[in-house]
Amino acid sequence: VEDLNRVTFFEGLGSIGDKARRVAALAKEIAPVVGADPALAEKAARLAKADLTTGMVYEFPELQGLMGRYYALAQGVTPDIADAIRDHYKPQGADDDVPTAPVSVAVALADKIDTLTAFWAIGKKPTGSSDPFALRRAALGVIAMQLEVCAGMSKNGLRFSLLPIFERARPVIDVLRNSPTSPFDGQLSTNDAQDLLIFFHDRLKVYLKDKGHRHDHIDAVLTKADGLLEDDLILIVRKLEALEAFLKTDDGANLAAGYKRAANILKAEEKKGALPDGLAVNEGALEQAEEKALFSALKSAEDKASKAVAAEKFEDAMAALASLRAPIDAFFDKVTVNANDAKLRANRLALLQRFIAATASVADLSKLEG
Repeated sequence: VEDLNRVTFFEGLGSIGDKARRVAALAKEIAPVVGADPALAEKAARLAKADLTTGMVYEFPELQGLMGRYYALAQGVTPDIADAIRDHYKPQGADDDVPTAPVSVAVALADKIDTLTAFWAIGKKPTGSSDPFALRRAALGVIAMQLEVCAGMSKNGLRFSLLPIFERARPVIDVLRNSPTSPFDGQLSTNDAQDLLIFFHDRLKVYLKDKGHRHDHIDAVLTKADGLLEDDLILIVRKLEALEAFLKTDDGANLAAGYKRAANILKAEEKKGALPDGLAVNEGALEQAEEKALFSALKSAEDKASKAVAAEKFEDAMAALASLRAPIDAFFDKVTVNANDAKLRANRLALLQRFIAATASVADLSKLEG
């Protein structure tokens, strides 16, 4: 292990020994999130790179990890630690196995997240088709582990969001800033973390499109109701599955059409400068039965959808939105939005804004095509 301190990992990121210590510190942090023993995860991570200085791996680099497992077992290391040493590079491609044992998952995640956050911290990001440090592959590995392994664990409450994990990497990077063997002087800023999350979203789109999902459906579930990027990948997939099932129904397809019509009206008014700021529905000013019915349905759907989303019951949230299909259809059939009376027109525009906002708690329907 000491020999790793004499092998450079990357200029600006210190030695492989520094890398191993960063991964060990991060694996210890991640371990409870994935149901692993922190001490075992830390030990496995400290030993994970040790075989890189051996003659066998020098001659046959493809044996890295595998030889580490054999060496570890020969030294009396427990099988779970030895397996984590072997598996921490996985998955290295779409056809590679994903680690499933908790200690292996903790170390494999820590290794990839350290690589990503460290290179982001020194500004070495993929550009175009250039990705010399295989950062796209590292991100896809994290995605595969979360969606294929941690999705099953999540039934037992074991799940993680990306931004808090990036935050756990920040002090690991900062502590090692003054390492005598590392000239590292980068910093993982909040903006870097957000940029890295966008990078993960891009990789997630690739992953999900390969699974047969439409790109516009994916885009519709990448943000929260407040417009911030969603960093819980399992949540994104659950919302995506619920949205796609909903859009296959008549209610879903018709509601999406109603959304598009409402959005186009509001967009046209905004373009003309005729959309007042701070619009709010004045219930007492609603005149026709159809606009009153839509407002009543909105209040009910908002409450049900909000509770369903909070409980992560996205099918129920979609069902709540489905209840708006008939009222919005009737509204457009019977109500003139651009009424001559300015106050009446503003109130009806506010009603459409309320309708648009109600759907945002579940998905951004503006991203849907066709």
